[in-house]
Amino acid sequence: MSDGTELGRFLRARRAQVRPEDVGLPAGRGTRRTPGLRREELATLAGVSVDYYTRLERGRETRPSPAVVEALGEALRLSADALKRLDELVALAGGLGPRPSPGPTRTVRDSVLAMLETLRPSPAYVVSRTNDVLAANRPGLRLFPGLADWPPERRNTTRYMFLHPSARALYPQWETMAAHTAAHLRAIAGADPDLSDLAQLVGELVVKSPEFATLWERYDVEEARGGGRKQFQHPEVGTMTLTFEVMTIFHTDGQRLVSYQAPAGTPDHDAMLLLDMASPVDAELAHRPR
Repeated sequence: MSDGTELGRFLRARRAQVRPEDVGLPAGRGTRRTPGLRREELATLAGVSVDYYTRLERGRETRPSPAVVEALGEALRLSADALKRLDELVALAGGLGPRPSPGPTRTVRDSVLAMLETLRPSPAYVVSRTNDVLAANRPGLRLFPGLADWPPERRNTTRYMFLHPSARALYPQWETMAAHTAAHLRAIAGADPDLSDLAQLVGELVVKSPEFATLWERYDVEEARGGGRKQFQHPEVGTMTLTFEVMTIFHTDGQRLVSYQAPAGTPDHDAMLLLDMASPVDAELAHRPR
């Protein structure tokens, strides 16, 4: 994911998503051979020659100036997250990217494990930078039906989203959440493109999930949200809408604690209580994965 051609793939994918009318250009007559803007149209909007832009897409030009990058971002109507990704790809293509990461730790501190238990009945879990579930309290793991059936080393919220048969029923807005999930993984790829766990996860999902493969090729980029609301249609406790917070655990190379809440006395809070009180589970479920 870190070679110069990744910049070209990003530019082509994003160019395909911009319609001429989106940027004030006439659509023209007849069927366009390629979706989105033509190379010459984007080059004109960005104020560069067609030859220069073509070399960028083909990986022959790897060091555009900051002004060119900004102009391309504006022409492609990139979000702040996507523009950040473009900057990262330019740095990588020019040999200025970060050194390969040795990989994040999978060990969860004792104090964090204790915190997970104090949060009950609120579902809570710790994920790695690539969304591996490193530890969870009982309701946190039971929040994902069937996740406990997977070996600890395969428990990953992104893998669950795209590959577990229960995920589509669990999330009423699965399509929207899946798009956000893929875009977040793209953001992770920009921050640490040489992370081996990330490459393995993406490779597996591209092969096994056509939906993920399609979303991945869109090159949408979205940084992780710090919180929000999610709706669940849980097979054991029914429908519940929970607020959630995502907190970075310092000195862990990207571990995050995710917790869900609902106001006391509400049906949503009652559903959380039922989730925590459901049939007994093995002590391993609040685990330190191997």
